[in-house]
Amino acid sequence: MLYSKIEGKGKPLIILHGFLGMSDNWKTLGTQFAANGFQVHMLDLRNHGRSFHSDAFNYKVMMSDVAEYCRFHQLTKIDIIGHSMGGKVAMLLAVEYPELVEKLVVADIGPKYYPSHHQDILAGLDAVDFSHKPDRNQVEEVLQKNIPDFGIRQFLMKSLFWKEPGQLAFRFNLEVFKKEIEQIGTALTDSQRFDKPTLFIRGGNSKYILDDDFQTIQSHFHNSKVETIPNVGHWLHAEDPQLFFEIVIGFLNT
Repeated sequence: MLYSKIEGKGKPLIILHGFLGMSDNWKTLGTQFAANGFQVHMLDLRNHGRSFHSDAFNYKVMMSDVAEYCRFHQLTKIDIIGHSMGGKVAMLLAVEYPELVEKLVVADIGPKYYPSHHQDILAGLDAVDFSHKPDRNQVEEVLQKNIPDFGIRQFLMKSLFWKEPGQLAFRFNLEVFKKEIEQIGTALTDSQRFDKPTLFIRGGNSKYILDDDFQTIQSHFHNSKVETIPNVGHWLHAEDPQLFFEIVIGFLNT
């Protein structure tokens, strides 16, 4: 069963993080949604955070994990938010279990195929040799050689934990990610559709959802709209959390 953090009472709201992320990334926003009448379930997807590790890693098994989580917790008529990879999982859940999902929010990812583009990040992570028992500063020094962006490094560092006294490790399953990285870009099939209210939110500085993608989005999600948050990139919910919250809560409450 997937690890989760649950806050609040009310309508079930599932939140799914992106690749290399975890439920902690959504703690502040999750608390805000909980304060507005939702029972918020912030999940760690398989091979991430505190959830189990597995050699199987693709959208079908991740979607099945979330469906099983909902069955276990007896959740029905849910709303769901997914960012990036989590958005793809949320899309797949909606098209496969339309009776389960009431409203779908997808943050900065489309249903199309995305070429693999995480190689530098994975190389930077793989360069960390935990057998030398580095401290947090030493881990960041190694990451900096391959990952110059400070924000991305800080995001990755959130997955560091003390496996035992004096021994750091990453919570995510790096070995499986290296083998299965192509799975992250998989597209929905042409026949997969969801007709209930759907909101796509993109970052104005991000290239993940282009104007040219709107037609493809409409072909899969007939009852959808696209909103843009200006002056933010792919991590739009972290860069402008207030506007992100206002857009999403407005959509969920209509």
